[in-house]
Amino acid sequence: MTIRSPRRAFSLGLAALAAAPAVRAQEWPSRPITVVIPAAPGGATDIVGRVMAEELAKRLGQSVVVDNRGGASGMLGTQAVARAAPDGHTLLIAYSTPIFYVQHMFSKVGYDVRKDFEMITQVAATSLVLTVNERVPAKNMKEFMGWAQANKGKLNYGSYGTGSAGHLMSAYLNQSRDLGMTHVPYKSEGPYIQDLAAGTVPWGMGTLGPALPYLKTGKVRILAVLGSKRLPELPDVPTMAEAGFPDPEFVTVAWFTLLAPAGTPQPIVRRLEKEAMAIIQSTPMKARFQVFGLEAVKGGSEQFKRDFEASSPIIEKLVRISGAKMD
Repeated sequence: MTIRSPRRAFSLGLAALAAAPAVRAQEWPSRPITVVIPAAPGGATDIVGRVMAEELAKRLGQSVVVDNRGGASGMLGTQAVARAAPDGHTLLIAYSTPIFYVQHMFSKVGYDVRKDFEMITQVAATSLVLTVNERVPAKNMKEFMGWAQANKGKLNYGSYGTGSAGHLMSAYLNQSRDLGMTHVPYKSEGPYIQDLAAGTVPWGMGTLGPALPYLKTGKVRILAVLGSKRLPELPDVPTMAEAGFPDPEFVTVAWFTLLAPAGTPQPIVRRLEKEAMAIIQSTPMKARFQVFGLEAVKGGSEQFKRDFEASSPIIEKLVRISGAKMD
């Protein structure tokens, strides 16, 4: 009979616990993966999420199921992933709002991005565009401002959620130019752009992809690009600076990001980062993104963390200037 000392048994127990994540990582994925998209179908986040889910399934050899959970500026779906088991079988593909913006908008968010998530990588980025429906009698920003000022206090603007980049940028324009407009928030970008095209709200700021079908039919017009350069898909549309709005606040980027619950074993996180970066940087994926006005992002987890920290004080300032803080 072999008798082990208590110290030897304790050491073996610790070794077994330390090895457990590695064993689980080797077996991962052992069942279908769920990708939560904190937005309704039809918007840019949904487009990015579904394309990434499709490609991850191919590379991981396992089914990837998309779960759209819109609402509360993306916080509902994001919080659900923060509380999910950290085993690599529940992931989040989110847009800027619930990751970068809401921390400065609300006193109670329900999660802390730094503590509750593994930041795997940014996936894509895009500049916002200022879009009006066909009923608005403006073909450029000068005419838009004349129309807005002539109807001061009577107009609404839409956004794809309270605290979204589109909301903040529109609120900043409204506040800084004293236009007296009222904000109409939607759960996500799909419903927002549908109502804008239908004339329910006259204008707003959002990403290019969801607006493209309506742009082609003439239901909407794009008057300006919020960014440092024109979009390849809209070579004749000026930037806000070119249109006479040089405010640095109008140079903004919307990110789409991939995250996992905090505590997900690092071998799984590294595998996800590796596979995601291979997908993002592939020529076919770059081409698919470009169709929707999106640009593939280089970087990975460390770049994600740097951009998060660098953007935080800028967004905080924008929230304060725009008066868009909710509580």
